[in-house]
Amino acid sequence: MSNRSEDEWRAVLTPQQFAVLRQKGTEPPGSGEYTSTFEAGVYGCGACGAPLYKSSTKFNAHCGWPAFYEALPGAVRRIEDRSLGMDRVEIVCSKCASHLGHVFRGEGFATPTDERHCVNSISLKLAKE
Repeated sequence: MSNRSEDEWRAVLTPQQFAVLRQKGTEPPGSGEYTSTFEAGVYGCGACGAPLYKSSTKFNAHCGWPAFYEALPGAVRRIEDRSLGMDRVEIVCSKCASHLGHVFRGEGFATPTDERHCVNSISLKLAKE
């Protein structure tokens, strides 16, 4: 886990990145850089760069944010989230604990895991192959 203080994160992230990655914000649907991107590569954490998702696990869920059906092994940590009056599962980067988004199950997508990792584009950085 990263040893950076919140002040150190604030110094290296843009205000928009800080709001989402460190303060658990959400970018507006359809506004992110990677919502409609399907280039080959590996998506890393927008804060620390740790590899999170292979592009081959990305799918079009028509939800307004990038969607993946599974993360790289050990790359994300799941946290129970009961904010906003809902029961959800938040996902954070295992290396730096930055907020990525949420995981939803049982939505009926034709994916191997029956999961949708709904991730903010600003929480990602694509390393193209």
